[in-house]
Amino acid sequence: MNAMPGGVAAVVVAAGRGVRAGHATPKQYRNVRGAPVIRHALSLFIDHPQVTLIQPVIHRDDAAAFAEATAGLKVRAHAFGGATRQISVLAGLEALETEHPRIVLVHDAARPFASPALISRAIAAGAGGAAIPGVALTDTIKEADADGRVARTLDRGRLRAIQTPQAFLYDGLLAAHRRASAGGRDDFTDDAALAEWAGMAVTVFEGEAGNVKLTTEEDFTRIAAADWGALGDVRTGTGYDVHSFAEGDHVWLGGVCMPHSQSLSGHSDADAPLHALVDAILGALADGDIGAHFPPTDPQWRGARSDQFLAFAVDRVRQRGGRIAHLDITIMCEAPRVGPYRDAMRTRIAEIAGIAVDRVAVKATTNEKLGFIGRREGIAAIATATIRLPVGAP
Repeated sequence: MNAMPGGVAAVVVAAGRGVRAGHATPKQYRNVRGAPVIRHALSLFIDHPQVTLIQPVIHRDDAAAFAEATAGLKVRAHAFGGATRQISVLAGLEALETEHPRIVLVHDAARPFASPALISRAIAAGAGGAAIPGVALTDTIKEADADGRVARTLDRGRLRAIQTPQAFLYDGLLAAHRRASAGGRDDFTDDAALAEWAGMAVTVFEGEAGNVKLTTEEDFTRIAAADWGALGDVRTGTGYDVHSFAEGDHVWLGGVCMPHSQSLSGHSDADAPLHALVDAILGALADGDIGAHFPPTDPQWRGARSDQFLAFAVDRVRQRGGRIAHLDITIMCEAPRVGPYRDAMRTRIAEIAGIAVDRVAVKATTNEKLGFIGRREGIAAIATATIRLPVGAP
C-alpha cells in the first residue's frame, strides 16, 4: 500500500509478548469475535477512508503468525519492533519515512474495538500537533503511600484514562523519538509522555468506553461473555451424509486424510463427516443444503476439498452476526479405525470453524455388521450444529 506524501498513516504496534494475558499465544494473535485481535486492529484503519498507510510493527518471532492472521489484508510490509514499546514505535515511524505522511496515528494492536468515529476524531485533533483520546473517570481516585495509607484524594474531574490511537504531526513525533533514542531514553510507556518530554503541547480529545485494551485473561473472558450474551437466538441443525467405497488407498474424514484399502466415491473428496456438518450448519440457518450451494452437477466441484464447503457454511453464520457454539459428529463405519485420527479431525474442524477445539466432538461407531455399513460398502456420518445469532436476526 503506497500513498503520496501528506496523507494519514497508522502505526499499529504488535511487538509485545502479552505475558499478562497468561496464554501461550501472544494476545494479539488470539481470536476474539471470530478473528485474531491484530486483524481487527488493522482492519479499523484499512476500512477508514482517511487513512492511506498502515504500518504494522511485530516481534521477530511472530512473522509466520502475522502472515496467517493478516492473510488478504492490504497493509505495508511489517517492521520489526524492539524490547520496549518506544523502540517499536520508532521502527514503525522510520519505516514510513519514504512516504512522509503529514499525520501519524499510533495504535496498540491490543485495542481491536475502536470505532471509525474515534479514528476520525484522532485525525482531526492530530492536525494540531499532538493529541490523545481520554475517557473521564467515574471512580474516586486516591494516592496511597508505600504503606498503603491514603496520601491524598485526586480531583477526578481533571483526570482522564488515556487510550490509543494517539495522533501527531509525523515530523514532530519522529524528531522527538529520534531525540529520545539518541539520548538513551527508551522507557516512555506511550507517545504522549515522550511528546511531553520533548516539549510538545498535547491535547486530549474524547475517547470511548468501548475502546478497551485486552491485557489480562479476564479481559478476554469478559469480551467473550458479553458476545455470547448478545447472541440469544440459539438454533440447532442436523445433517446426514453417506458415501460408498470405491477403489483407492485413502479416505478423507473430518478434513483429515487417512490411509485405507479403499477410497470413498463422490463428486468432491467424499468427506462424509464434513458434508454432514455443512448441512447441519445450513440447517440451523434455514439456508438450504450443501447440494443447493455446491451442486454435484457443477464440474468446478469435482474432486474439491470439503474444507472449503465447511468454511462457506461458517461464513454464512458470521454474515448473520452469529457464532458457532458447538459441533458434534458421529461417524458410522466398520473400517478404517477413527480413534487414532479423532484429535486431528477435531483440531482441523475447529480451525476451519474458528472455534476452540473443546467445542468440537467427534465420535465413531460400527454398525454391528448390519446393513451396507456392516457389509463395509460405505461410510455414513450424522452431525449436529448449534449456533447463536443476534436476537431478531432473519
